[in-house]
Amino acid sequence: MTSPADVPHLTPNQINALVVLMVEARRLSNVELRELAGFTLTGQDNKKLVDLGLVDTDRTHRPFAHELTEEGWRVARQLHTATPPKQGGSTTRSLFVVLSNLHRSLDRLRVSHGDFFKQTGATAPAASAPPQEAPATPAAAPVSAAEVEALVRSAYRDLATAPGAWVGLADVRDRLADTDRAALDAALRAMVGREDVRIIPVANTKSLTARDRAAAVRIGNEDNHALAIGPA
Repeated sequence: MTSPADVPHLTPNQINALVVLMVEARRLSNVELRELAGFTLTGQDNKKLVDLGLVDTDRTHRPFAHELTEEGWRVARQLHTATPPKQGGSTTRSLFVVLSNLHRSLDRLRVSHGDFFKQTGATAPAASAPPQEAPATPAAAPVSAAEVEALVRSAYRDLATAPGAWVGLADVRDRLADTDRAALDAALRAMVGREDVRIIPVANTKSLTARDRAAAVRIGNEDNHALAIGPA
């Protein structure tokens, strides 16, 4: 009998990643994750899942690709036994209700999660030969300025405790690790002109870490380290 103690404490984004990887039952690149579910698995979320042995991430080429390990499958199957993280709100709670009922139904049918979600010839992506991620064009598929801004706003919403709250650019960059640095910098500079966007330097420079300094964006004649989107 699995208990909540057998399921590690995970963030909503980490839970979402496990669920999407389970239901797709195959290796997914960050491009595919974004297209399917609207998020990518990068930064600390990716690191924790890899460190826990739940996800195997192929970093040999971009975009990075992820797949559940055996332990990842076990945890994904038992997510419904844990308490949903509070920061996930009603969306994560609803997901846990679905997972709980899915588990009950599969148990009644005596069908495993792996068999239920297994890709068939009709549903699997063309050629299940060597993971030939979206035609090897990670850098050759330029992302428009509008798309990069949308990614920044999405990352901010995931990180901010409330609209208008300050978020470090280091955390934003971690979320958008697969996004070209120059394109991201250009988007941030353009966003400064938006009425709802503020990007500022940290006044107390002694409090900055090497990570903060490396993530700064140069606007005008100074480095900026924090982002806020929403009412001042």
